[in-house]
Amino acid sequence: MAWSPAQYLKFEDERTRPARDLLAQVPLDAPALAIDMGCGPGNSTELIAERFPDARVAGMDSDENMLEAARKRLPDLTFSHGDLETWLPGEKADLLYANAVFQWVPDQLAVLKRLMANGLKPGGVLAIQMPDNLTEPTHRLMEETALSGPWAARFAGGKGKRPLLPSPADYMNALAPISTRVDLWHTIYYHPLENAEAIVEWVKGTGLRPWLDLLEEKDRPAYIEAYTDAVRKHYPPLENGRVPLRFPRLFIVATKA
Repeated sequence: MAWSPAQYLKFEDERTRPARDLLAQVPLDAPALAIDMGCGPGNSTELIAERFPDARVAGMDSDENMLEAARKRLPDLTFSHGDLETWLPGEKADLLYANAVFQWVPDQLAVLKRLMANGLKPGGVLAIQMPDNLTEPTHRLMEETALSGPWAARFAGGKGKRPLLPSPADYMNALAPISTRVDLWHTIYYHPLENAEAIVEWVKGTGLRPWLDLLEEKDRPAYIEAYTDAVRKHYPPLENGRVPLRFPRLFIVATKA
């Protein structure tokens, strides 16, 4: 299944808030070059360009659908294709920024160290934010639904399941030797969504994708129906009828030595 910019942007305000919060902690005044890694449809790239109007701002992503959406949104900026497992900027940047992408990158500690060492100028900043929600009901129920249905054989051996993020200590141990400062923190957001179906629509754009990718197309509606029923039971509504989605996120801002 291809990434869908439209699906991702159904909750643009909620998805962009952590991007704003991350950018607010970037300790730079006038970067010459800022790159949005895993830029998606350009919503976070737009924030960088607004904060640093005199900088050269660029975006990169591995998905052509997302890049097409970003180019339409920000036609004056440069967007390029790249895979973060191997990518490095053509010239060293002052800011390497990544909103909600490194959770998808295997061996991310090695990748982050490589980017710090080879992709940033001295004094440059690596700023990343990642969902840290794999133990939340939204994601536990994805696996339970996968393993309890007639499609369970497709998920044998842990297929579809993402590994947990490294520990905060792992990130600090990886980045501190090449940084003058590493700031790391968690923020938990509570998004009051319309109903359980809205929660499912949210995760269909991101976390649910690996599970749906492993299903035959004919089985996806039944899986989504079963998953929605499970979500409804685990997320009771508030007095006003809306349903709060608890969403923990990890933030890291490191300044290169």
